[in-house]
Amino acid sequence: MKSTESNLDMEALIKQMGEELRSGKPLTGTGGVFTPLIKKVIESSLEGEMDAHLKQEGKTSKNRRNGRGRKNVLSSSGGLEIFSPRDRNGTFEPQTVKKRQRRLDMDLDKKILSLYGRGMSYRDIQDQLKEMYDVELSVGTLNAITDKILPDILEWQQRPLEGVYPVMWLDAMHFKVREHGKVVTKAVYNILGVNRDGEKQVLGIYFGDNESSSFWRSVLHELKQRGVQDIFVACIDNLSGFGDAVEDIFPQTDVQLCLVHQMRNSIKYASHLDVKPLVKDLKKIYTALNEQAAAQYLVQAEEKWGKKYKVIFRSWNNNWVRLTNFYKYPPALRRVIYTNNPIESYHRMVRKTTKTKGAFTSENAIVKQLYLATVNAQTRWNGTMFAWTSVRRDLVDYFDNRFLTDDTL
Repeated sequence: MKSTESNLDMEALIKQMGEELRSGKPLTGTGGVFTPLIKKVIESSLEGEMDAHLKQEGKTSKNRRNGRGRKNVLSSSGGLEIFSPRDRNGTFEPQTVKKRQRRLDMDLDKKILSLYGRGMSYRDIQDQLKEMYDVELSVGTLNAITDKILPDILEWQQRPLEGVYPVMWLDAMHFKVREHGKVVTKAVYNILGVNRDGEKQVLGIYFGDNESSSFWRSVLHELKQRGVQDIFVACIDNLSGFGDAVEDIFPQTDVQLCLVHQMRNSIKYASHLDVKPLVKDLKKIYTALNEQAAAQYLVQAEEKWGKKYKVIFRSWNNNWVRLTNFYKYPPALRRVIYTNNPIESYHRMVRKTTKTKGAFTSENAIVKQLYLATVNAQTRWNGTMFAWTSVRRDLVDYFDNRFLTDDTL
């Protein structure tokens, strides 16, 4: 009899939902067509849990039902008011909606993280949730939801790495952070590596007060502790002491200074009228056929511009070995390592999600945004690096035994 009544109630509810849908009522949210059905399903599940709980305790137990408690919960379908059964002994632990649980499932959390990962502010997310689901969440609640990924981030930052990375790009970016009542600039150290299968991986994100070779040295030590044994080529900018740090910790590694960074640093010293002709002459250096030709172009450029811009050519001459390291490699590999373009491309992806932020409230706020942007980047990179077959062949030809370890044969 009870089952028949329940079926009739459900049929009446479905009929009512159909009428409301035809009248133009929304599907979800407060007053939505599906909301009563979701409420009924949840409450039925809770009643079933209570029946099972009392049955498990047995007839000898004096425990029994003790009315229902009203509870407001949030879901991706909007806010719901449900009535959860209680028992006299207080031993009932529901699983459908647990005690002190205020959200029904992780769908809403996932949506919030997705919006946050795209660079939306908490205010924008609040407006979006209100419009789509008629759900109102405080900034504190949104922050608590995004904070749930902090343990995942810590685990990701400490994960073991592969033993060999043929090419690694290391560079820093800078963000404004509110700290002790004022806005300061923080450096974020990023490492992008490509493994022997040609897969690009962001290996780590580290914070420092400013970019320094001593901090990079500590980062490189940590890479070793996480399992990195060999890097064939490390591509870096011309930060003082950075190349020495790489060579000290990974003695077999060739350091290649980014030629785009070198050009930018050179242009900083040139007058506006000289920029175009100076760039044209300097560009001949790193587009030459070989190092000997590059050296001739440097001599020619210095003869033309050296008296006016001594500081530019002092830098080129002092860093010549690391600037022209790429010339000793085969062509396909040269194109991969002569600039930091791969990691700068990653930085541009990150900037798309952070460009609306004037200043972050904390380091955690930055690392959450960077981690979510990195997860999105890794999804886009699914597969091997562009032209990896040619690059891999060059790596095998040049580095031979270091590349062809037992697990790659």
